[in-house]
Amino acid sequence: MSYIGKQPRKAALTSSDIEDGIITAAKIEDGAVVAAEIASNAVTTAKINADAVTAAKIADDVINSEHIAADSIDAEHYAAGSVDTTALGADAVTGAKIADDAINSEHYTDGSIDTAHIADVNVTQGKIADQAINEAKMQISNAPSNGYMLTAQSGNTGGMTWAEAGGGAKTLLNTTTVSSDVGSINFDNSLITTSYGAYEIIIEFLQTDAGSGNEIQMAYSSDNGSNFKSSLDEVLTRDRNGDTGTATFRSLAADQGNHHIFSGLENNSAVFGSGVIKIFQPMNSNLHTLISVYCINHVPGHTDDVRVSHGAVQIDEAVAINYIRIQPDSGNISAAKVKLYGVT
Repeated sequence: MSYIGKQPRKAALTSSDIEDGIITAAKIEDGAVVAAEIASNAVTTAKINADAVTAAKIADDVINSEHIAADSIDAEHYAAGSVDTTALGADAVTGAKIADDAINSEHYTDGSIDTAHIADVNVTQGKIADQAINEAKMQISNAPSNGYMLTAQSGNTGGMTWAEAGGGAKTLLNTTTVSSDVGSINFDNSLITTSYGAYEIIIEFLQTDAGSGNEIQMAYSSDNGSNFKSSLDEVLTRDRNGDTGTATFRSLAADQGNHHIFSGLENNSAVFGSGVIKIFQPMNSNLHTLISVYCINHVPGHTDDVRVSHGAVQIDEAVAINYIRIQPDSGNISAAKVKLYGVT
C-alpha cells in the first residue's frame, strides 16, 4: 500500500480509535460476547426475550409474593393438600367457599350454637330428650305449691297456672308390703304432715298369724309415736253374716285409746280383711280429728263367716295427730299390703 507522506506506524487498536456506533451486530461473532464482557446490571428487562427465563434459570426460594401477580395462582398450580390453615387469612373462608351440607357436628365448637342461630319453630319434639322438660322450663303464671294441680288459664302468662285441686284428688304417699311377721304397720310424721287436710288408708289385704288376738286395731299419737292417745270417742257397728247373722253396736269407754277395724271369731284365730279408713284434719290442732271406717273381713277356715265393720271415731281432744299405728291386739301381722294417700 502506498502512502502520501509518512507511513503510519503500527500500533494496537483501542476503544478510542473506534468511532461510536460503527460496530454492528453483524460485526460480532456468534458466541463471542461472554459473561465477563457484560457489565454488572447491564442486562435489562428489555434485553430478555419473552419466555426466556426458564425454571432452570431461577434460583431456589427466590420468588416471593412481590413477584407473583395478583390472582395469578390458580388451582392447577397448587399441590394437593398444600394449602394449610396457616396459609388462610382470618375470615378468608366465606359461606360461598363452603360446599352445601359439608359442615357437621365435628366442626361445631362445644356450646357454640346459641339461641340466635336456631331458626324459629325448629326445636321439634324429636329433638327433646326424654325427661328433659322440668317445671323451670315451662311458662307458668305462678309458683307451685305442694299438692297443687297445673290448670289451663288462657288469660294468664303461658296459659297455665298452678291451682289448688277442687277436692278429692289423692296422692300416694306410702305403700307398706308385709311378707313376714311384724308387730305393726306405722305411718309417722314424715308422712302425716300439714300438706294434706285428709288422709286415706287403703288396706288391700291384711292377715294376722294364727296366734294373734281376734281384733285389728288402730291407735293415734301426737308426738310421732312416743305416746298414744288413751281415750277415743267411738261409735262402731259390726254386721255379721254367717252362723247367726247378728249385728253388734258399741261405744268405747273413755279410757280406751284403740279402735277396732277387723274382728275375728275368737282369740288365737287368724283374721283376713280389707277396707278403707279416712282420717280428717289430723294436723289441725284446733279440731278433734275424725275417722271413718269401712272394712270387711273373714276368718280363714270359716268361709261362711263374713264381718263388716263400719262407723265413726273421734279423737277426744283438739290436738295435731302425726302418727298412726295398725296392729293386732296381740300377735303379729303376717301378710299385708297397705297404702297411705294424701287427699286434697
